[in-house]
Amino acid sequence: MALNLRQKQTECIIRMLNLNQPVNPSGTANEEVYKILIYDKFCQNILSPLIHVKDLRKHGVTLYFLIDKDRKPVHDVPAVYFVQPNNPNIQRIVADASRSLYDSFHLNFSSSIPRPLLEDLASGTLNSDSIHRISKVHDQYLEFVTLEDNLFSLSQKSTYVQLNDPSAGDKEIEDIIERVVNGLFCVLATLAAVPIIRCPRGGPAEMVASALDQKLRDHLLSKNNLFSEGGGFVSSFQRPILCIFDRNFELSAGIQHDFRYRPLVHDILGLKLNRLSVPGEKGGMKSFELDSSDPFWMANGSLEFPEVAVEIETQLNKYKKDVDEVNKRTGGTAGAEFDGTDLIGNTKHLMNAVNSLPELTERKQVIDKHTNIATVLLGEIKERSLDAYVKKENDMMVRGGIDRNELMSVLKGKGTKIDKLRFAIMYIISSETINPSEAEAVEAALRESEVDTSAFQYVKKIKSLNVSLASANSASRSNIVDWAEKLYGQSISAVTAGMKNLLSGDRQLALTRTVEALMEGKPNPEIDSYLVFDPRAPKSSPGTSSNHLKGPFKEAIVFMIGGGNYVEYGSLQDLAQHQQPAKQVIYGTTEILTGMEFVEQLSLLGQKMGLGSSSAAASATH
Repeated sequence: MALNLRQKQTECIIRMLNLNQPVNPSGTANEEVYKILIYDKFCQNILSPLIHVKDLRKHGVTLYFLIDKDRKPVHDVPAVYFVQPNNPNIQRIVADASRSLYDSFHLNFSSSIPRPLLEDLASGTLNSDSIHRISKVHDQYLEFVTLEDNLFSLSQKSTYVQLNDPSAGDKEIEDIIERVVNGLFCVLATLAAVPIIRCPRGGPAEMVASALDQKLRDHLLSKNNLFSEGGGFVSSFQRPILCIFDRNFELSAGIQHDFRYRPLVHDILGLKLNRLSVPGEKGGMKSFELDSSDPFWMANGSLEFPEVAVEIETQLNKYKKDVDEVNKRTGGTAGAEFDGTDLIGNTKHLMNAVNSLPELTERKQVIDKHTNIATVLLGEIKERSLDAYVKKENDMMVRGGIDRNELMSVLKGKGTKIDKLRFAIMYIISSETINPSEAEAVEAALRESEVDTSAFQYVKKIKSLNVSLASANSASRSNIVDWAEKLYGQSISAVTAGMKNLLSGDRQLALTRTVEALMEGKPNPEIDSYLVFDPRAPKSSPGTSSNHLKGPFKEAIVFMIGGGNYVEYGSLQDLAQHQQPAKQVIYGTTEILTGMEFVEQLSLLGQKMGLGSSSAAASATH
């Protein structure tokens, strides 16, 4: 009873392309209807990792357009719209209908359309006498992007900045939380699963968990809800656990350099929606797709880079051997007497050879693709000494610090400005206590390399606040916490909590360790304070009734608010595969960020607080 998010979302999309008619087992509609597909940018991103252009043709889609492009009328053809429910899209649909661009309009909204917008749609099409063209309106609950079977993103940009912005008002924070809750609701509706929800107390994680719990409760009250999993079946079916965290829970995972293939490809080559472009051998850019149709990517994504290089070599040699084999078999035996049987044998070999050609060609393409990617990665690794960054950051996390000379030599050595900034922030995060003169030297070294230090200052500020929070006695502590929460919009105690045991010998992330404990569902001091929400249970005060926590859980959905990455995704997949029996962990986040993109958000927060190089330079001149 696995949770297959990718498969479920693809099925919903195929049903939508077939005008929401039931689809037969082969995945096509019973009658072939030619149609046009209209989508907005957001929904294009939902479709792109799941459905290729050739698949669209298979479902009778002959033309497809972005909604805001000028389009010519196409008569006698139905149009399938797949768009977010917002005002510009509704206005555009009304305009299209009043111009009779298409024969009929099948409207599919990526999440449920709010009543006021539905009324605008109705009055707009009534006034232009085109309401008869609107065939159907569907809420699809598909407002998330699935990149792999166990990986999704809500594609909500800059959530970390918005939630931590000191100037954000309550209303803005509530709007962001609501967007996150709606996205998670879409994921759960697509899976048709009502989870048990766990989260640490305080901050955005608790806000999201509590609002999602309420939304699920309200929805479960309606008769034809999206979760009525076939009557009495519910009680026997073990529900998944949904663990919600916020980026400050483990800041380091968003910043650190990593030497595994998937994180490297994402961090250095900017993998977006499973696609990337790299310079080809003969100049010009080459675009590649890395998804479940690529066996090498699926098998080796979690290996360290040197192992991947060896694996490419192995695959290449195996390929050459198989090609030789085919050539040998079809070459016939030289100089032998010719007696009909040979011919029959040879024809069989030829048939086999012809049949194995497409498979060999495909293997060669995959090997070439990864050779190309690995070559570009290797160039970057050498140029920027990335292996040294990975090793030293790990050492810092394990030892809780670094030798001053070593620290300075990295900052003055190879690497881009962002590499150095990330290293400096990892130094701040991993240090038990910050030595002011050392921090000053780090900052000076960054400025010397012309690096904007706002992100560094921001993390240092949070860290020093944290230390003062921890040392303040409990009586005055509440005031400081109130002040800190006003300043930072949320509790920040988690930024440095448990820094020392963050990376045990096997480099397990704090996130992974915590999820493992939550899935076991046994009493454990690390998670005993975590809140519990069960949308199917009678409402009690959150986090009290733990008697229904029937662990261990076979399936978990882990959601990171404020940006996730392939480091955490890989770590959780390792955890799931090494469990006996294997478990399933789906990882989702508000957006997937490279180390550079996340540090840019930290810089922005630093600037909003008036920290950083520009202000430092200004104060130095006074």
